[in-house]
Amino acid sequence: MTELDGHRRTLRVALLGAGSVGSQVARLLLAHGADLSERSGATLELAGILVRDVNAPRDAELPRELLTTDAEALILGADIVIELMGGIEPARGYVLQALRSGADVVTGNKALLATHGAEIFEAADQVGASVSYEAAVAAAIPIIRPLRDSLAGDRIERIFGIVNGSTNFILDSMDRQGLSAEEAQRIATDLGYLEADPTLDLEGFDAAQKAAILASLAFHTQVSIDDVHREGISSVTADMIEDARRAGYVIKLLAVCERLSEPAGDAVSVRVYPALIDRDHPLASVHGGNNAVFVEAEAAGPLMFYGAGAGGVQTASAVLGDVVSAARRHIAGGVGVGESARQSLPIAPFGHITTRYQITIEVADVTGVLATVAGILSDHGVSIATALQTVEGGEDSKTARLVIGTHRATEQALSDTVARLADSAAVTRVVSVLRVEGE
Repeated sequence: MTELDGHRRTLRVALLGAGSVGSQVARLLLAHGADLSERSGATLELAGILVRDVNAPRDAELPRELLTTDAEALILGADIVIELMGGIEPARGYVLQALRSGADVVTGNKALLATHGAEIFEAADQVGASVSYEAAVAAAIPIIRPLRDSLAGDRIERIFGIVNGSTNFILDSMDRQGLSAEEAQRIATDLGYLEADPTLDLEGFDAAQKAAILASLAFHTQVSIDDVHREGISSVTADMIEDARRAGYVIKLLAVCERLSEPAGDAVSVRVYPALIDRDHPLASVHGGNNAVFVEAEAAGPLMFYGAGAGGVQTASAVLGDVVSAARRHIAGGVGVGESARQSLPIAPFGHITTRYQITIEVADVTGVLATVAGILSDHGVSIATALQTVEGGEDSKTARLVIGTHRATEQALSDTVARLADSAAVTRVVSVLRVEGE
């Protein structure tokens, strides 16, 4: 599928999708083709752009002659296929078709990789093609290639961080500007931060897909979206943000990928949830729509990756980096680099992780309540690290709010404790429960 262009080989590039990212990729490929050719050693020819409707309005002007609705003809004539359609189908079918034809694939489709990654990588291995996906996690931040290549010889113990810029923008606005959740979400929508279906961001689906990809790379084990414990930010209120501030914390939606030592050997835990971070922690200063990911490796030690986690042109930067790498592979020859998912570590039950809780409850302001609450925690092997009490209500009807910080315990013991508190006659209401991370 390649031909000589003078002394330089020409590689045909097919682009599937012309949304906010795809249109920027096309624009940059056309504008900087000469520079990209010098870096890759091949002439990169944009062979066509697959769209649903060639007459639809678009964010960027694209040459009409490049637009097509014929996916099969475009894919079968390409050396490199860039998939930026999103979703599962028809993207999955197109990617498999491209790989079976011998083309390399570059994709930013986190949902596809988190759901069908094993099938796609196996198809690539069968023909010696490569699948590159730097754009699938954290946009322009280079995190995939360091995990896949630079740290492949190290033992990674933990990855945690902020991988969804939309929810970070919302929580950051609530914390720094005192906005309600509804106000912050409205602004995020107006700025284009939220997905067309906002629940993908707000309920943690987007972050969970990215966590599955990161864990698969870090632990050399195939992790799917179904293996990720997921909680979103829909339950986070302005009062919770203020309570966190008073306690010296900020609330962030975190992805945590962790290697656990189980009695039968190592296992993997992958989870996404809103958590408390000390205000002195570097993650607390990640503002707006930015992302930040910490990697803790045995030999390399702690590493932090920070930058823009969203945006069409930023994500296009990651896509084009993968295109240049794919072009270099074509010039050098040889098979693509396969995925290292052969360790096959088991997924640990969520209840086996150890963490700390901050539990906020309302109780009647009467003698003996604190002792009752402390007894419930003790019954489940959970000890109190901090306790803050405030009295609310009038003289005739007073309630007390208790903010209890626990020492580390298993998730199972802590969740059982909260359930027991909710059922106790001494407790009027469990106001909120948040985990503490980053210590």
